[in-house]
Amino acid sequence: MSGLRRLVRHPQFALGAKEMAAVSPGLAAWGLMTGVAMVNSGMSVLESVAMTLLVFAGSSQLAAIPLLAAGAPAVVILATAFCVNLRFVVFSAHLRPYLMHLSLWRRLLTGYLTADLSYVMFTRRYPHPCAAAPERSAQVAYLCGGMALNWFSWQAASLLGIALAHSVPTRWGLGFAGILALLGVASSLASSSLRMVSAGVAGAAAVAAFALPFHLNIVVSIAAAVTLCLLAETTLKAARPKP
Repeated sequence: MSGLRRLVRHPQFALGAKEMAAVSPGLAAWGLMTGVAMVNSGMSVLESVAMTLLVFAGSSQLAAIPLLAAGAPAVVILATAFCVNLRFVVFSAHLRPYLMHLSLWRRLLTGYLTADLSYVMFTRRYPHPCAAAPERSAQVAYLCGGMALNWFSWQAASLLGIALAHSVPTRWGLGFAGILALLGVASSLASSSLRMVSAGVAGAAAVAAFALPFHLNIVVSIAAAVTLCLLAETTLKAARPKP
């Protein structure tokens, strides 16, 4: 408990939460509509609560909801959620050098709490991991502050949506606010020509493959952007003059 108190009292914890607060309203709107969608798709209140607490991944939840409503086989639902969440493999690989000094259970908890916005905002503030203990503690505190508010915003709004499922119509489109929040953060990260081009390629590939079932257009867009970046980096390295 003393370690948790030190973490919460660290100035970077408050800073991480403060910066996450700027985008949490959009995230909360997205969570609200996800809660509404789960109940309106035929899931029970207990099933909806369990899904939002255990899965904690809005995009995969929204991808799985219509499949659950249609009675799709479990393997199809799991495969769809897996494909949509493949980006978290990249997140975990990137965060590994930042968090390997933590115990296993803390790394597992961090993996559960990490979401798109908390990851993006953390890596924007800390592009590189630090080796010194004070700087590592500051990085972890900032990450945990953002993750804590991110988790609370999503869960509180999602549970509220479950409770008010029959009072909040999905046609309001509040979930689009979450997309706008992600778009704003993603745009701020387009700080180089390669990043801008890869974002454009990913968006174009997602639109071009939109007709694919089970939201596989997301997988196609990720594969296209990653392939482009790998080819571009290889080409740039080969073009650099050797010392």
